[in-house]
Amino acid sequence: MQLFFTVAEAAPHRHLNATAHKSVKKVAAEDTRRKRKQVKTATKRTKQPPPHKVKHIAKKTLSPSHSSKSSKLAKARITRKKYYAGQKVLARHNIRIASPHSAAMVMSATHHQKYQKARQTAMNKLMNQLGKPYQWGGTSPHTGFDCSGLVYYAYKDLVKFKIPRTANEMYHLRDAAPVKRNSLQKGDLVFFRIHRRGAADHVGVYVGNGKFIQSPRTGKDIQITDLTGEYWQKHYIGARRVMTPNSVR
Repeated sequence: MQLFFTVAEAAPHRHLNATAHKSVKKVAAEDTRRKRKQVKTATKRTKQPPPHKVKHIAKKTLSPSHSSKSSKLAKARITRKKYYAGQKVLARHNIRIASPHSAAMVMSATHHQKYQKARQTAMNKLMNQLGKPYQWGGTSPHTGFDCSGLVYYAYKDLVKFKIPRTANEMYHLRDAAPVKRNSLQKGDLVFFRIHRRGAADHVGVYVGNGKFIQSPRTGKDIQITDLTGEYWQKHYIGARRVMTPNSVR
């Protein structure tokens, strides 16, 4: 602009055109605005990463909660794969296992064999006492057994918890789960109320096929008795399971 006025003053014979001056000024202002816009848009542009690096960047920007969920899902998939792979192996041994989504314990082949062996040991100890006389307070083959003494002798060295000494304490044992009559298995304890009201005063061990082994009373020998007999049906009050895969030593 200064140059324009200088030229005009240097050439007085020429008439200054005000309209031309305004148009020149307008064009200069528009050029300035264009340059400013170009500078702003240029600064906003950022360099885009190559396509093969997009996934890598996305993994880094995941939130902690999202990454933890992803890791849990991955572990769940691995667990399911191991479960179904192991199921084929255990099926050969006729071992029943639980789903990975349930709270039930999945029993390995080794642990199942240990449990079966412990239960068979208890049954053998009981069967070896058949024919021996009843002895009140007895807990060993040398002195004889009463009803609870026989159970104590069979299980005291095979389970993790302490076996009580009396029939009523066994009946209320928290470590032994109650069992329905139609779900009895070998080794389950069966209880009777014969003399005392409100308490279990006699106990035997279920041996299968509706029968149980017991040390009855003074003058009688240790014997196997039919649980379906009228007398025992009348006095039967319940059953408990002391030996489970979780309770064996």
